Amino acid sequence: MEDKRSEPLDIGLMGLLRWGWRQLTSMRTALILLMLLGFAAIPGSLFPQRNQNPQKVDSLFTTDPTLAKWMDRFHLFNVFASPWFSAIYLLLFISLIGCVLPRTFHHLKAIGKKPPLTPRNLNRMEGYRIVAVDPAVALVVAKKWLKHNRFRIRVEGNSISAEKGYGRESGNLLFHLSLILILVGVALGSLFGMKGEAIVNVGDRFINTPTSYDNITFGKFQGQGSLVPFSLTVTNFVATYDPTTSEPSNYVLTTKIANPIGTSAKQIIIRVNHPWTIGSTKVYLQANGYSPVVTVRDKAGVISFQGPVIFLPQDANLSSLGAIKVPDMTPQIGFIASFIPTAGSSKARGIFSTYPEVLDPRLVLSAWQGNLGLDSGNPQSVYSLDTSKMSKIGLKALTLGSTYDFGAGSITFDGWKSWVNLQIVDDPGKMYALYGALFAILGLLISLFTRQRRIWVKVGDDVEIAGLAKNGIPGLEEELTALARVLQEISGIKGESA
Repeated sequence: MEDKRSEPLDIGLMGLLRWGWRQLTSMRTALILLMLLGFAAIPGSLFPQRNQNPQKVDSLFTTDPTLAKWMDRFHLFNVFASPWFSAIYLLLFISLIGCVLPRTFHHLKAIGKKPPLTPRNLNRMEGYRIVAVDPAVALVVAKKWLKHNRFRIRVEGNSISAEKGYGRESGNLLFHLSLILILVGVALGSLFGMKGEAIVNVGDRFINTPTSYDNITFGKFQGQGSLVPFSLTVTNFVATYDPTTSEPSNYVLTTKIANPIGTSAKQIIIRVNHPWTIGSTKVYLQANGYSPVVTVRDKAGVISFQGPVIFLPQDANLSSLGAIKVPDMTPQIGFIASFIPTAGSSKARGIFSTYPEVLDPRLVLSAWQGNLGLDSGNPQSVYSLDTSKMSKIGLKALTLGSTYDFGAGSITFDGWKSWVNLQIVDDPGKMYALYGALFAILGLLISLFTRQRRIWVKVGDDVEIAGLAKNGIPGLEEELTALARVLQEISGIKGESA
């Protein structure tokens, strides 16, 4: 006779789909996907991302183009928008919804139900004991004690079923539903948000248009027309530092903001962690630095360039590096320069800054002439100088108001201006993510500190009590002992009264 048990079971397409759905929506799969999401986010912190540091990405393509191309193929410069990261994110989202929502509906139905009936054999339950008590008063006293201790009661004949601790499952579900809310918030931010940065000198005006940004990224469903129309003028910036440690103690940015553009401007104070907010758009004070003001003249004394040049800080004392480019001179002139707010010097370090505030400024210049490479069509950082087609013509340290004559012309150190780095963020999902995180913590605390248990009292020839603690959580034995003590005390009082 043929053994049919060895034949494969044909469950069909629908059966296969149901099996796949059960596997995807299991808690084990959700935990695995959550772990994978954490591992998938690691490259985003190890490698520079295009939306955060495009200059460093470009430099990798210059130094090692072969490696950079392979990294780009795997989306390692844009991890959080990559297909593989998005796939894990979406699968986790679907898995959590498919796992948590059915449990939530089942729990909501179970909340209104009565506790289960008293088991026939209580002696198989935890903490079973027979209490020496008057059976006539046992149920009344037990019911009163259980209600006082917030148990739900079900009286059936000569027994009581009591249960409490539904908040444990409620907290567990709240925690997992909050994770879904966090994922929704993150998704809204990536789809409908934007993030950009702009460095603005004191006295200059910033208009919220894409061309005003140093770098800007839009969500998948956002574009240039989604920017909130406003203009911002930086009127003053004050930074105070601890004289002993040189650590910053306060930053105060004073601005005049017109919203919408063309209306009367209002004075707005922006501080660190205290942004200006309009709708879901926030303007943060991100960083600060200095822009030396210089005047460059040709041999005839005609001004070829005049104004502030933004330099980038290199240390806590705001020693700053930058490049000054003068393409209108013949030959073209460029300077690799360092701005020192408060000058100090040593044999080992040379000139360096001893304090971040401008007390004794120096402008250290390395002058170059030749081809700046601005007409090559290749993108070039405004903060660095390409000297591959240039020759060095001199080196000079300038004090405030002094001039350096480098032969083909001269440069004068006229002064300095402070600049601030503004970060403009529109994240419509941020509040959802915040509330999700708060509810997740609340749900976790509820589930950790709520003890779910059942207690039964049965009156027959003897008075029997027993209980059951979910997951073996301690505390049931103490409650059964307290109930037995109350029953014995009340019974003793009744006996004496009789």
